[in-house]
Amino acid sequence: MSGSANLNVMIKAARLAGRSLVKDFREVENLQVSVKGAGDFVTKADLRSEAIIKEELLGARPTYGWLAEEGGEIDGKDPTRRWIVDPLDGTTNFLHGLPHWAVSIALEHKGQIVAGVIFDPAKEEMFFAERGGGAFMNETRLRVSGRNRMIESIFATGLPFGGRSDLPATLQDLARLMPVCAGVRRWGSAALDMAYVAAGRYDGFWERRLNAWDLAAGLVILREAGGLAQPIDPEGDILTDGEVIAANEPMFDSFAKIIRG
Repeated sequence: MSGSANLNVMIKAARLAGRSLVKDFREVENLQVSVKGAGDFVTKADLRSEAIIKEELLGARPTYGWLAEEGGEIDGKDPTRRWIVDPLDGTTNFLHGLPHWAVSIALEHKGQIVAGVIFDPAKEEMFFAERGGGAFMNETRLRVSGRNRMIESIFATGLPFGGRSDLPATLQDLARLMPVCAGVRRWGSAALDMAYVAAGRYDGFWERRLNAWDLAAGLVILREAGGLAQPIDPEGDILTDGEVIAANEPMFDSFAKIIRG
């Protein structure tokens, strides 16, 4: 599938960053004896990945703005376009040697996400989409699942850690959801959670207290695969509030009603 020039730049940047991260990932296992050493190493891997992506994207489109997890925000000469980047989504997995993490790159135009790439280098899976052009994983067209019964469906979320304030709300979500579904997964990468809903592997996903770079690429991929996504607060905004409910269309209303309480 051939995409636009912008999408091709995004895919190239994701692959280059992924190649760098894979090299670093092979070293992580040797660092587990030192928590401080491993953490510092992963931080450097994260920064290297972001530097590679930034060089590729701003080198190709120097007038675009920039928003990324590590490097913050840069206003571009073109105020209508902005790259939104997470150079390593799933850092804790990476740190522990778990092969479930990704590079996430989105392009925003006039406040709308128009293209997204999520690359899982460990599994060689490249998820991508452009608005109006469908969603793909490598060469395969993506569609959300066709399941329409909650009891047959599995959902993904993130479980708050370190005493975060949203833990009580998430526990309440789980108490309402788990008795009526086939299971809940927590795999530690919001970007891949969104991509997996787009691919029909999960039937839905929800999470609070995320950042724009966690969600941006996944939103366009999910929607182009036929999925629905809304903020948990119906009056809110997904990227601004950092919260989302996503699912296939037959399941969405039932799932959203449970999460919204």
